[in-house]
Amino acid sequence: MMNLLSETITRIADLGGPVVLILIAVSIMATAVILFKLWQFFSARVGQHRALKEAVEAWDRGEVEVAKTHLQRSRSYLRAVLDQAMSGQTDSARLEAEAETRFARLESGFRFLDSVAQMAPLLGLFGTVLGMISAFQALQSAGSQVDPTVLAGGIWVALLTTAVGLAVAMPTALILSWLETRMEKERVFAERAVHTILSPTRTQADA
Repeated sequence: MMNLLSETITRIADLGGPVVLILIAVSIMATAVILFKLWQFFSARVGQHRALKEAVEAWDRGEVEVAKTHLQRSRSYLRAVLDQAMSGQTDSARLEAEAETRFARLESGFRFLDSVAQMAPLLGLFGTVLGMISAFQALQSAGSQVDPTVLAGGIWVALLTTAVGLAVAMPTALILSWLETRMEKERVFAERAVHTILSPTRTQADA
């Protein structure tokens, strides 16, 4: 098994050079981060706020006990924030800070994915430039006895690093964009929920 892995790495290094090996390592790390974020989003119940929405709507109608009952059914990571608001915490800045703390935990790793999306194409281009330099050095060394197939082979191998860089960057950028969109929706929901609880349409006394 180890011999097969070693042979595979050697072949990749011979074909695309050390830049391809770096890009493969980066892609493995990016995949690990993405899988962890997906698991974290699922565990935190990101986007699954049905019980919280029902709690906020009941609170807005002045149905305090009904709202708290719905709140207790929720398994969302934002439940604790809304619980504080319904329990008498009226400082909106404090509540927003509590929500931001939870958002920051979910957004950890986003900067790394953004760096991968930006740097992978540049690494691929760097590998291509190095490969082209090697190809033209071989061309110069051959003098008048130039074999076009050798030059063509050197060029496609050089371009391989750019292709690998783009293959790593594009899915990473798409997934990061999706994750960021989800978090933006979470912020909108949390802000609206907090403001509704602090300033309901009907108060308990009115109800």
